[in-house]
Amino acid sequence: MAPGAARLRSSSDGSVYSRRGAGHSLKSSSSALVLSNPKSVLKRPVSTEELQRPGGPYMKKTCTIVGDAVGWGFVVRGNRPCHIQAVEPCGPAAAAGMKVCQFVVSVNGLNVLHLDYRTVSHLILTGPRTVVMEVMQETEQ
Repeated sequence: MAPGAARLRSSSDGSVYSRRGAGHSLKSSSSALVLSNPKSVLKRPVSTEELQRPGGPYMKKTCTIVGDAVGWGFVVRGNRPCHIQAVEPCGPAAAAGMKVCQFVVSVNGLNVLHLDYRTVSHLILTGPRTVVMEVMQETEQ
């Protein structure tokens, strides 16, 4: 990243933070975090029943994400089921193979298909630094 470029960082609760005045030190009062709430990346709503239907157009994948000093590098959004809203391109989640629009099936072995994103985010944030997530993504047609 070029010096002075703003760095985008997302939290697992779906909020996206970017630093204004990125050329200044983090302690500078002119360097403020700005919160934005992005629109959903999903093309259409998907039910938990649709995800679990045998022979359906979704395949399961396991991602093991080791958090760094800032976080895990992805954003969870949605409500029963949750989905991956954003993935930081050079973050730990991207390195583990996580992609936008995947649906979250489990977090550290706990099925989360019927939970909202706030609850799923809380499980991730209060759990171990290494998170094992099962996700489902649409198969290529």
